[in-house]
Amino acid sequence: MSERTLRVGLTQWHATRDVAANVELALRAIRGCAAEEADLVVLPENGLMLGTNVEMREAAFSEGGDPHLERIAEAARENDVVVVVGGLKNRTDEGTFNSALVYDRAGELVGRYDKIHLFDARIGGQSFEASSVEQAGAAPVIVDVDGVAVGITVCYDVRFPELYRTLALEGAEVILVPAAFTRVTGAAHWEVLLRSRAIESAAFVIASATVHGDGEVPDAFETWGHALAVGPWGEVLADLGEEPFATTVLDLDLGEVSAARDRLPVLRGVRPDAYRAETRRFTTTGVTT
Repeated sequence: MSERTLRVGLTQWHATRDVAANVELALRAIRGCAAEEADLVVLPENGLMLGTNVEMREAAFSEGGDPHLERIAEAARENDVVVVVGGLKNRTDEGTFNSALVYDRAGELVGRYDKIHLFDARIGGQSFEASSVEQAGAAPVIVDVDGVAVGITVCYDVRFPELYRTLALEGAEVILVPAAFTRVTGAAHWEVLLRSRAIESAAFVIASATVHGDGEVPDAFETWGHALAVGPWGEVLADLGEEPFATTVLDLDLGEVSAARDRLPVLRGVRPDAYRAETRRFTTTGVTT
């Protein structure tokens, strides 16, 4: 193992519409990971409130002075750990965003990523029109965690590889993908997307997740779970399955990022000018007899 490491807490739980109960699960996850000496704990998207888009907008948090977020900040300070609140409806003066909030070891809010790609889709007969209740973010975000460049993305972003390539070219060695991935798309696409983003970026990918319940109380929509950690060569390092509450702490050896980028130097081979050039098109003519 190289001298540069980052110890990261991967988390997963069944989130509901009960904010107070969800916050208790978040605090439990933070404390548990901190007890295992995590440097960074990543909470899932919508982990503090999972309802319909309209319900989540109506229950939107505010990064300034929200009592629930103050408890998260206090937990970061008390446990001497950096916490990323994966994604939540965040009411600001500029509008409502799906924001990932970064609290440092002192419990101070030091960074925010507003989700760039909004989930406007129809899956399994259910419509998800995120753009009707929130605004899209406008810029990628990298945060320095103990000298490690950590890129932040959220859920549906994972389907847009150009964002991850941008983060990698800007120096991100670890990329977070906190998510509330639907059960239908998760079964089909979750692992392959995350592994692809890790391989293309030659970076660690840490994807905390929400997971569906037991069916006794219907979820607003069922989420896949399977929180994953993936290495820079595309290997799955951890999979939390469909456990209703689970955490694990991993040592990320940043030397593996350098090794992967040297072994297969795709980032050095990027040619943006060629991609922006006008696409040349050719036509073939079939001959029948």
